[in-house]
Amino acid sequence: MNIKVGDTLVIHCYKHNGAIHKSWTIAYVLDVKEDYIVLGNENVLVTKQDGRTWRTKEPAIMFFYKNRWFNIIAQLKANGLFYYCNIASPYVIDEGVIKYIDYDLDLRVFNDGAFKILDRNEYNYHKKLMNYPKEINYIIKEELSSLIEMKKASEFPFDSNAIEYYYNIFKKITSNSKK
Repeated sequence: MNIKVGDTLVIHCYKHNGAIHKSWTIAYVLDVKEDYIVLGNENVLVTKQDGRTWRTKEPAIMFFYKNRWFNIIAQLKANGLFYYCNIASPYVIDEGVIKYIDYDLDLRVFNDGAFKILDRNEYNYHKKLMNYPKEINYIIKEELSSLIEMKKASEFPFDSNAIEYYYNIFKKITSNSKK
């Protein structure tokens, strides 16, 4: 499948055991690069494996990587730019669905630049329950460190200009799709 700007994808998040964890009904393709893809959505239905659903509250610009073990979601909230970063497998696209495996640990970046590592207990629990291989545990720790260094250095996409650029593309695509 040849993905291009303006296409839509469904997002599926899995756990290491292959069980689907969460899904988003739609995301618009904003950019396709050799090593990552940028998506955007707003007010989209999210469904968890237990059947709970909700709609996202604010626009999100999402960066999924082919060779990195994380994805980055920029959240454009009323009180500023926040990031929610998932430690996760590189993505694959299969029949209009972007898929990745979530490895529990998250990095939350606040609008003032402060950040916090989330869900260490969930990671430790799932690591034992699903018997994460040593190689995966090593990759997870290395990629979390890399992600923190990217954030500290304000590297792309931890850059408000990049997020604004992609948000403008998102607004243009979604306004065209409503016509």
